[in-house]
Amino acid sequence: MMNKLHRQCAAILLLPFFLILPLIAVAQEDSGAAAIPEPDWFKISFLELEEDVTEATQAGKRVMLYFYQDGCPYCAKLIKENFGREDIASFTQANFDTIALNIWGDRELMDTGGLSTTEKQFAKELGVQFTPTLLILDEQGDVAVRMNGLYPPDKFLRALQWGADKSSSDPGYKETLKGSSEQSVALPARAVANVTTPVPRLNELVRDSDRHLLVLFEEPGCADCDVLHSEIFPQSSVNQLLDDYHVVVVDATADDPLVTPEGEESSARAWAGELGIAYRPSMVFFDQTSREVFRTEAWLRAFHVEAALAYVAEDAYLETPQFQRFVDDRADAMRSRGLEPDLMQ
Repeated sequence: MMNKLHRQCAAILLLPFFLILPLIAVAQEDSGAAAIPEPDWFKISFLELEEDVTEATQAGKRVMLYFYQDGCPYCAKLIKENFGREDIASFTQANFDTIALNIWGDRELMDTGGLSTTEKQFAKELGVQFTPTLLILDEQGDVAVRMNGLYPPDKFLRALQWGADKSSSDPGYKETLKGSSEQSVALPARAVANVTTPVPRLNELVRDSDRHLLVLFEEPGCADCDVLHSEIFPQSSVNQLLDDYHVVVVDATADDPLVTPEGEESSARAWAGELGIAYRPSMVFFDQTSREVFRTEAWLRAFHVEAALAYVAEDAYLETPQFQRFVDDRADAMRSRGLEPDLMQ
């Protein structure tokens, strides 16, 4: 019988594949990035997840699954800077049994419904394609909180605090990732190619057959948003790709009226909620039929921002549904030209 976790996964997998892709793409073992061991306080599990959930519940904890791959620089950053912080490490140990799973691994496991599978098949069933991805399971073995990609330490801790005793079905989870927007009353002016302000009727922009629509969900006081605009977008290779888009910046915390790509009247805050936007900045891409085709929703550097822009601008998502594969091929093409890609530039 299909358990609740697999029913959730089945529902996810019925969606177009590009809608379930997590936002961070990382190089595999040939990237040159050294593997880093997990903290010694991670649980040594027999990978019988139903029992793991039962044991965690009896101890007043929850299970957190950490999906990684060797050579993943974002995983290394998570281990060193997030779990390396004493307050995060102590909170995690007190509230979670953390289990590491290799998305390419062949170890056998029993899922929360008692079905036998392998690490890589389990990751595939859960829609995990990139690393790190962290899933906090509730007492029934269902996904309570999902983090697709690397969060900076403070946001990561807030997500952990929410996941320790709350369900992701409560919209308050998304509120935990907000920055200090109360300190600012408006988004700063952005000097980005093709930025349209104020937010227009988005349904009219998507009709342009020559360009995709890129919506940047941001908020006042967002330091990562500032880095995206001041350090990443100005890079020539990135800026050239932005020419292929209509770029619209939306304040996800504001009640400013807008018309969605589907032609529905809404507000910035309400639309962000409907799309499940938690992280700022999030980059959400739409095609000319008003369909969302890709998004990023975690911390990432220029190499992966550029790859995301190219992935949609070149319509690669139509033939290569795995963003990871696209990124690996892109990195290999650079190496063939004698260039070594810097994944964390």
